[in-house]
Amino acid sequence: MKLLIVDDSNIIRRKIRRSNKVGDLDVVGSACNGLEAVELVKQTQPDLVTMDLTMPEMDGIESIEKILEVKPDTRILVVSALADKATAIKALTIGARGFICKPFTEDELNNAFEQLLEDI
Repeated sequence: MKLLIVDDSNIIRRKIRRSNKVGDLDVVGSACNGLEAVELVKQTQPDLVTMDLTMPEMDGIESIEKILEVKPDTRILVVSALADKATAIKALTIGARGFICKPFTEDELNNAFEQLLEDI
């Protein structure tokens, strides 16, 4: 299983990479904005994407839409500090499959990964 990490914070990208304890999940790339994420999806064809919502160039909502156009079966986990519930609901409505809030624990992240990968 391939994982792409998308967040404008280098600290968060590293934390997700370090926290990933799901055995068959390999990080195939990381992006700091939505435009970069869409290009990396085309190149790496990930099974799972962690997606921040607030980023420069292209936000997470638009990025989710474009990623799902490129690879409709991509499982997207929103990882955001955004307190705006309407935006979180919109992300789930347009195709994200899960949501965890920053700051998150290693256990919360890995539990979310396992839930998203259960039925593959």
